[in-house]
Amino acid sequence: MKTTVKLFGVFTAFLLSYSVASAQCEADKYTDKCMEKLSTGYTFMKSYKIDGNGGNKPKVEYSYVFSKGTNYMVTLANKDPELKGMSLSLYDSSRKLVASNKVDNKYFSAIGYTCAATGIYYLTFTFDDTQDYCAAAVLGFNSKK
Repeated sequence: MKTTVKLFGVFTAFLLSYSVASAQCEADKYTDKCMEKLSTGYTFMKSYKIDGNGGNKPKVEYSYVFSKGTNYMVTLANKDPELKGMSLSLYDSSRKLVASNKVDNKYFSAIGYTCAATGIYYLTFTFDDTQDYCAAAVLGFNSKK
């Protein structure tokens, strides 16, 4: 009887761990899509995993130091080709909005920004009316003026 109870416990633990693991965000599979969207002349800098934890994290934020006069591009990808519900807002060091991929309720898969002042910039990703809380982004730069 004890063996049966132990086996049942092990089996139950396996099923629970499998269901949790299968619900995890696998954002890495979207990184290649982001790389493909990076325009010619832009150099890859960093990739970002955007994991909304199944809706428990409505906002995911990263920061990066941008340099004055440099052109930056951020590309996004998730399972929806039209990126419905995946918003990116770029804020400067004063938390002033300087760029967004959402314009007139349409989501674009990339934004470009020419840095006006060196400082810390914030990439804020939010999920708007979506059931998909998993995405990736890639940051690239082009210093040609």
